[in-house]
Amino acid sequence: MSRFPDPLSPPYAPEVEAALTEMMPRGAPVPPLALFRFFAHHPALMEVMRPFARVLLGARGAALAPRDREIVILRATARARCEYEWGVHVAFFASRVGLDDATVRATVHGPIDGLGARDRLLVRAVDALHEDATLDDTLRAELATVLSPEQIVELLVLAGWYRTIACVANGAGLANEPWAPSFP
Repeated sequence: MSRFPDPLSPPYAPEVEAALTEMMPRGAPVPPLALFRFFAHHPALMEVMRPFARVLLGARGAALAPRDREIVILRATARARCEYEWGVHVAFFASRVGLDDATVRATVHGPIDGLGARDRLLVRAVDALHEDATLDDTLRAELATVLSPEQIVELLVLAGWYRTIACVANGAGLANEPWAPSFP
């Protein structure tokens, strides 16, 4: 009988080592993420994820500003109760994109009324997508006043992608990375 897979552990096969190295940011001071090591059980899926994730994380062709991207990711992962991915993004990106502690906390617990208008709009969009997988006409109109069509598409994909990542990380039972914060 087969058992539920754990993230792979070293030593890695050469092709897995190469894929994991490519998934991590250059010069990352930490070993490959447990999430990536879990995905390594499915090399074909991992291979197509890399270029997709690069666009969403701004390495190539992202439309959303990094700060907007992280607000969306932190709220999407918090709403899905994915402490693993939320913590990774807080550790790697929050301070780099200018998110203060109060904003990071608000992505998990609120209240969002202390956030700026743009941040509140992004959070409301993620919340609506989380609740009903849709945006009402009013929210669509509000988003269209501050985001380009390309940014709107990216926002929708980003919220959905990180919901998927949350399902994988939570479903796999991934423990928080030792260097990543827990939910406040």
